[in-house]
Amino acid sequence: MQKVSLLVTTYNSKDNLAATLQSIQMQDYAPMEVVIVDGQSDDGTIDLIREFAGQNSCRPPSGQLLPGQDTVPSLTVQWISEPDRGLYDAMNKAWSMCTGEIVAVCNDRLCAPNTVSKLVRAIEEGGEGCIGAHADLVYVEGEHIVRSWHMGEGTLESGWMPGHPTLFLKREIYEQYGTYDISYRCAADYEFMVRFLKDKRNRLAYVPEVLIAMFYGGTSNAGLRNYLLSFKEGYLALRKNGVKFPLMITLKRTVRVLRQFR
Repeated sequence: MQKVSLLVTTYNSKDNLAATLQSIQMQDYAPMEVVIVDGQSDDGTIDLIREFAGQNSCRPPSGQLLPGQDTVPSLTVQWISEPDRGLYDAMNKAWSMCTGEIVAVCNDRLCAPNTVSKLVRAIEEGGEGCIGAHADLVYVEGEHIVRSWHMGEGTLESGWMPGHPTLFLKREIYEQYGTYDISYRCAADYEFMVRFLKDKRNRLAYVPEVLIAMFYGGTSNAGLRNYLLSFKEGYLALRKNGVKFPLMITLKRTVRVLRQFR
């Protein structure tokens, strides 16, 4: 079984983090590694992380076994709490600490105990050129669904993109294409995906199920100003990576996003 590293970033978001960690704890997949990077929260988040790490076998950042451990546990936890330069900087820190063959950013709620298993299986059965897997998601406020997003399959040129919160990738993709560009405020995840999806050799397997519940109000969906910034940065991401007709693609992507609201 390939080890899965779940990268969790947080700052003063104790309730959401509790829901995320609870959903991770319920997963039926092993081995898994949880890497938590906290931006030096002061709302009790650090106490929650300590408790979660204490309930599971904690691995030091060096990756070595702790005294008394004979084998690597099926779920290990690494964590740090220190100032950072924002979400994408924290995600890069988490990436630098992880050791899994499959990597996913996990800042939301996994909807079922077999979420990780299904996405890993999709990668393993994806055939030649499959570098990861993605699924559908919903945006939630508490238990209320604000928005449903059926990702489907498509191309960058059609305005399609996978849902980053659902994206599980082989480690080699980060090693080959790099990590998140922190000069972007809202769209570093999109720019990162453009980087490897413009290479037509790379394919993503698709699981047509809602596997992730995303907490509404994130970096790119918290108000009109952030939507406009996300539009601008998406356009710049396409230009930076040499994708033709970036404005037309950005408009198509915006239409796709608006159609998800019901």
